[in-house]
Amino acid sequence: MLTKQYSVKVFEVTLEDESEFIAFFDKNYVMFTNHLISIYGEVSPKIETYLQEKNLKYIVNTQLPKNRASKSTPKEQVQEKKPVEKIQDNLKVIDKLVRSGQELKIQGDLLLLSRVNSGGSIVIDGNLIITQIVEGDIRCNGNFMMLQASPKANIVFHEVEVDNKYLQDKLNRVELINNEIRITPVLKETKWA
Repeated sequence: MLTKQYSVKVFEVTLEDESEFIAFFDKNYVMFTNHLISIYGEVSPKIETYLQEKNLKYIVNTQLPKNRASKSTPKEQVQEKKPVEKIQDNLKVIDKLVRSGQELKIQGDLLLLSRVNSGGSIVIDGNLIITQIVEGDIRCNGNFMMLQASPKANIVFHEVEVDNKYLQDKLNRVELINNEIRITPVLKETKWA
């Protein structure tokens, strides 16, 4: 018997409105070319044709197993292991690196003056700026984030995994504008004082 095991990136979506679904994937489908799209809901012939034309791989109404390593961990399950000092009502500034195994849950905005090591994670509802390389996990639901990621990083912005090749070698601004994720290089090379 010959077997192979694969690690697959999955994007899960609940289909409620056909035109909203197509508009979202029209703007962002390049980010999903290497993902399996798990769709919950009724897939119309129009959507089926659309997905085939874009050469996107998908499954419909299939319950996938979820484990502790799943990237879809509800926000309530993520615990902050170390208290963060408040600077203002909605802005926190941290000047220590986020170590492997450390998880930060941030309400509001964050300026991180250090790096995120592999195995470290940040879940944030506000905006995020990280001045050094990110090798860990980031889940951001703010208006924007600015960061530079390594190939090891797992960056999720508004429940969409961002392909690391767009975030390497430079500081990038990632923002959601009109239901479209836009990535803009800030500077070719950034050196913080």
